[in-house]
Amino acid sequence: MNKKTDFTLGILFAIATLIFIILFLSNDTFFNWAFERHHNVLSWYIRPLFIIPMVIFAYKKSLTGIFASIFALFTSMFWFPVPETSSPQVLEFLSFEMDYLKGTWTAPKLIMSLSVPIFFIMLILSAWKRNWKWLLGVIVGAAVLKFLWSISFSGEAGMSILKPALIGLLLCIGVLFYYFKKPN
Repeated sequence: MNKKTDFTLGILFAIATLIFIILFLSNDTFFNWAFERHHNVLSWYIRPLFIIPMVIFAYKKSLTGIFASIFALFTSMFWFPVPETSSPQVLEFLSFEMDYLKGTWTAPKLIMSLSVPIFFIMLILSAWKRNWKWLLGVIVGAAVLKFLWSISFSGEAGMSILKPALIGLLLCIGVLFYYFKKPN
């Protein structure tokens, strides 16, 4: 794909992601529909795996691949059907997350929420510049901070993300290590 097409498609995926986020946060019907599906913990396991293509596409300097991966990561929360049952811990954590997203947006909350785009920027830049130590630090740091944030703000319910976060972290590190160490 030529650079102009890659840039154009990348921008389209970036815009689609912004539209999704705005729709998600501003439309209660869509928000509730998506969160019903987010109760399916399969979405919790798949979301961290989008780090893998994001890193590979940043390594290849493909804006389309990077922003398509980000779009897929955000929208994957509703790819699965509503589960028949959910554990009380999952329900409590998601209730916290819903309240957090729909609650009043204070300055500290806005600053805390900036950690998501900062994570993407650091992840993409570290792969783009092929700084493997920085990349590993960003991936591990993000997993640890997500877990600490979940526990700090939602208490025991935050433990529900530990298993998906650890499995996602180990898979990301393992697959990326294999990908970048394999002979060409």
